[in-house]
Amino acid sequence: MLFLNFNSIMIYITGHTGFIGSHLKKYLGTKAQGVNLRVSKSISLSPGDALVHLAGKAHDLKNASDPSEYFEVNTELTKELFEQFLASEARDFVFMSSVKALEGKDKGASAYSQSKLMAEEYILSKQVPEGKRVFMLRPVMVHGPHNKGNLNLLFGAVKRFGFWPLAAFHNKRSFVAVDNVCFMISEILSNPNIPSGVYTLADAIPFSTNELVAMAAEALHKKVRFISVSKGLVRGLAYIGGGLGLALNPPRLEKLTENAVYDGSPLLSLIGKEVTLTPKEGFKKTFESFVNYDG
Repeated sequence: MLFLNFNSIMIYITGHTGFIGSHLKKYLGTKAQGVNLRVSKSISLSPGDALVHLAGKAHDLKNASDPSEYFEVNTELTKELFEQFLASEARDFVFMSSVKALEGKDKGASAYSQSKLMAEEYILSKQVPEGKRVFMLRPVMVHGPHNKGNLNLLFGAVKRFGFWPLAAFHNKRSFVAVDNVCFMISEILSNPNIPSGVYTLADAIPFSTNELVAMAAEALHKKVRFISVSKGLVRGLAYIGGGLGLALNPPRLEKLTENAVYDGSPLLSLIGKEVTLTPKEGFKKTFESFVNYDG
């Protein structure tokens, strides 16, 4: 397979204003160019270029979204961009899927999970011309500066109340720092020895939510009280909270307390280099970025 000089190619990024996209564009520097899909879905790809497709509709834990939106954005848009890639002389296509795609065929699977899986299946169904590579990346929960979501909720609880009422839940969950996501994508694009495939993006060490609370407290330089409210009572309150539209609802409680450990070692072994941040360094950077942020 003939590879052009990595520094001479252009890397087009959809979703470049989003959380991961903004970090990746900065990480790659002048090699990267953002794509505004609201202006045009047609991308002019030159020989050797790469298309990193990050744009998508994120999982809505409030369940307020129309399910059709997930398929329109996560599935149909991906199909359209992938067909452009196949018809071009670009070299690499990177699709940011999700570990939730693994649940796409389960009974009662969310529209988000189904939409990601359907996009993956479409890509896998196509014959990829020689000289091209296709990567489907399944990140676990990505965190870092400017991250919004459950980690902000957790950090805010520690900051405002100084206690953590879910200490009775003992779980382990995989995470990945956004700096390491950027590192992995950069290495994929610059290393011709990494073959096409479906890869999980995860840091090596999983953490419990209680460990995250302790790291958040450390960033705030304050002590936190761990309170073991009974699991049944917590689940009941979350159910009520879901009905009232409160921050704590069943999906969010599951996110905070579920076991979800994934193996990211296959890709890391192919890269053969140390990631940018260790798992603890990643969370230190994330939580320190939250300290003075009240948004």
